[in-house]
Amino acid sequence: FVPESDHLTLLNVFLRAEQHGFDAGWCTTHFIHPKGVRKAREVHAQLVDLMKQQRLDVRTANGSWDVVRKSVCSAYFYNSSKIKGIGEYINMLSGLPANLHPSSALFGLGYTPDYVCYHELISTSKEFMSCVTAVEGEWLAELGPMFFSIKESFESTLKKRMEERLGQEKMEEDLRRKKKQEKEMEEEEKEKKEMEKLMKEMGEDGDIITSGSGSGRIAKVGRLASATPKFMPKKRGRLGF
Repeated sequence: FVPESDHLTLLNVFLRAEQHGFDAGWCTTHFIHPKGVRKAREVHAQLVDLMKQQRLDVRTANGSWDVVRKSVCSAYFYNSSKIKGIGEYINMLSGLPANLHPSSALFGLGYTPDYVCYHELISTSKEFMSCVTAVEGEWLAELGPMFFSIKESFESTLKKRMEERLGQEKMEEDLRRKKKQEKEMEEEEKEKKEMEKLMKEMGEDGDIITSGSGSGRIAKVGRLASATPKFMPKKRGRLGF
């Protein structure tokens, strides 16, 4: 048996039976019910067919039992219990007390895990958890965040708040820098458009810009309308015979 889980114990039995070709004699020798193994084969085949229909790859855990335990936790996190005493647990959602079933691989193990997930609950003189798997508290918070969360210490909470504050300040600084860059780009674009407009007007009208310290008026080439002409035109005399 696998001491960490009843589910893994059943999986280990199935793998050993598969190595021996699901032989009925081998099952009888090892006190395993052949019909139960046959039923497990049928369920396995159905699961493989469903995965092929959904175009999912059939993969192996390669001997990593933690992967299987985590998958069991993802399916039965609502049947999770926390240790309360020696061999006694309490359901984390309903608060119902329960004990490990004597047939469980975790019963009489020498140590009891802090968190477990069970398949079913048997009610006799007490509530007994049947088919139990030891899980990690972090898995419950990860796979069932709507029910469970990890309680943080004061130091970790303070550190998290400081990180959030620094992140907020950095975000605000980046936003201000971005706005400043956009404003500078808008001003440059505006100046560029004004310069292009001015150059266009100069090209069409032949105007020049005064270089004095005045208000930057645009002056026409030639004399002003109110100015006195510099050279007076000569009057032509009348020709006679």
